[in-house]
Amino acid sequence: MKSIYQSIFGVLLIGTALVSCSDYLDVESPAKNDDTFVTSSTDETFKALSWAYAEYRQNCAGGANYHWEDVTSDAEYYPEFNSPNNTIGMLMPEETAITGKQTQFNSLYSALARARRVADVIAKKDAYTSAVAAGSTNMWTQLYGESMTLYAYCYFQLTKHFGDVPFGIENSIATDGYSLSSRYDIYDQLIADLQAVEPLMYKLGEGGINGERISRTFCDALIGLMAYYAAGWQTIRTDVNGLYGDVQFEKKGTEANGCVYARRTDYKNYLQIAEKYFSMAINENKGTCQLVTTDNRGYCNNPFQMVFQYIHDMVISPESLFEIGNMPSLQSERPYSQGRPSAGGGSNAAPCKVFGGLRVIPTFYYAGYEEGDKRRDASMTVTGSTGDGNERLITMKRGAKCDGGIANNKWDENRMNPPYVRAQRCSGLNYVELRMADVMLMLAVCKAQLGSDNNGAIALVNQIRQRAFGDNNHNVASNLSGDALLDVIYKERQRELLCEGAVRWDMILSGQFTERTNAMRAEVKTMIAGLKANGYYTFQNGKTISKYIWTKMVHLDNPLTFDPDPSNPALFPGWRGQYDYSTVADVKAKVKGTDHNLAIKGLFEYIAPGSDEAKALEADGYTQVNWGEDVISEENGIFDRNLLSGLGTAGNAPRYYHPIPFETLTQSKGKVTNGYGLPQK
Repeated sequence: MKSIYQSIFGVLLIGTALVSCSDYLDVESPAKNDDTFVTSSTDETFKALSWAYAEYRQNCAGGANYHWEDVTSDAEYYPEFNSPNNTIGMLMPEETAITGKQTQFNSLYSALARARRVADVIAKKDAYTSAVAAGSTNMWTQLYGESMTLYAYCYFQLTKHFGDVPFGIENSIATDGYSLSSRYDIYDQLIADLQAVEPLMYKLGEGGINGERISRTFCDALIGLMAYYAAGWQTIRTDVNGLYGDVQFEKKGTEANGCVYARRTDYKNYLQIAEKYFSMAINENKGTCQLVTTDNRGYCNNPFQMVFQYIHDMVISPESLFEIGNMPSLQSERPYSQGRPSAGGGSNAAPCKVFGGLRVIPTFYYAGYEEGDKRRDASMTVTGSTGDGNERLITMKRGAKCDGGIANNKWDENRMNPPYVRAQRCSGLNYVELRMADVMLMLAVCKAQLGSDNNGAIALVNQIRQRAFGDNNHNVASNLSGDALLDVIYKERQRELLCEGAVRWDMILSGQFTERTNAMRAEVKTMIAGLKANGYYTFQNGKTISKYIWTKMVHLDNPLTFDPDPSNPALFPGWRGQYDYSTVADVKAKVKGTDHNLAIKGLFEYIAPGSDEAKALEADGYTQVNWGEDVISEENGIFDRNLLSGLGTAGNAPRYYHPIPFETLTQSKGKVTNGYGLPQK
């Protein structure tokens, strides 16, 4: 942390050129060179900025593992029990360690300090100042805007995950300590900074700027994002006098633990800013960024899954406003901590181990999507990988890999061609920081909350739904407004952005965190009661979860499956199976058997154990296995404690921030403390 107070600017030693667009991936430690050399050309300047990109990739995007524990919501949970990885996820700050996200905290400050230093040096260049005076865009104005946007993005991540933090102390010596800055003051300053720089940046696709670099397109979206958060409900501190200055708040619930759930009273001013810049990002300044609406693969038809397939194919997704570039052999949390599980070994496995820290609550798996929604199977899976080329059922028992419950299916090494099999956590998949559908649905929220363009909000939602269903027959009603419209939008965001780190923040910012949490927990208890009483529970949509299902291994000519086929139990649900690892030289000797696919019966309808149907399945080679039975056994485990159980007394504010590290508290000379019941040492 100490280094953030000092100038760490210097040229970077870049290794051999990469074949991908991720020029900043193999940066080494800074060397000591003067500013004149660093800014001798735009290429040299970008090398200096590349250090900040690489720092963010390694320790913020990659190091955050389970999306900062954000993926604990009314649809998602963490699969281990009593793990220190999920104390904030469960809203239990008293149980977390002060070092919990120390690496990420310090790394964000290191990255933003470098980015700001690069910007400050560029600002003195004649080639930059003359372009600004002429109102023209060149690579110097782009690099300045790129540096300032990365600087702002790191501060946004700090306020998002730590609340109010020290601000503006980078690249200086704070001899007298430093204080907390209001997150709202930080938002205001950064929004103003980016409003000034964005007109002279390149849109995506212009000036050689692709999705692995920050563009005007992403800068506009980030302005919108910060305004969107400034306008939303948040848990704010009440134990630091004068922290928020003259900002007035409306509050919900009770004040406890030195904090309260609140929203600034002038929130609509910020919604208007968010509406303007979100619209710019997806319309006039979108550049080459676009919603993916077609799938030309021929053997399947799922444009939604195609959004993620681009990443598996090592191609920048057309839908991404910004991706953090990666490459095989470097650490990648996708899919390791964020994808479809595998029980494979740490190296040379088919595929290697995937921990799978993002799981889907059974009630959402069964009732969260409408019939025909192509996002369902592409987002959630009930099977994982054995590591020897075979598919296996995921259990509902606490744990990880192929235990822990229904898993995220958006990131799966089986979808690579070929998969990276030499070591776990090294797939090289990019981190998608923001994509078009997310921005469109946030814009819809702004329009609905302002109430000035309900038709525009509905049109945005319907664009997303038309991709999801492949037709116009599932459009939402045209007469929606107010809370009814907002409810529709938030449900659409839940379906679209599952396991991408957004659902929890929707709950928070909407002001509905307590209501949504309590509704989810009640639904889970009702489901478990039905399983106990009857051996099954049927949801309102007609789908049934049962204590037991039947499975068997079968042979498919292509073991990697795509669109679902309800007539074939090995193809329903869809989007699972295995890559054909017998074609991968490094691991083909480890592949076992020839029947690599799992056929499943009874996943959505009740089959009574011992019934004629069950006996016929068993005669056909199926085996009865636990399913809902394990949910019952985990009633007081992952399906209670892990499901936002720390919300506590009705009316208390959700406490979802991570602790500021002890070193930072100490160096502040007593001016910075942790709130929300977080540890002080």
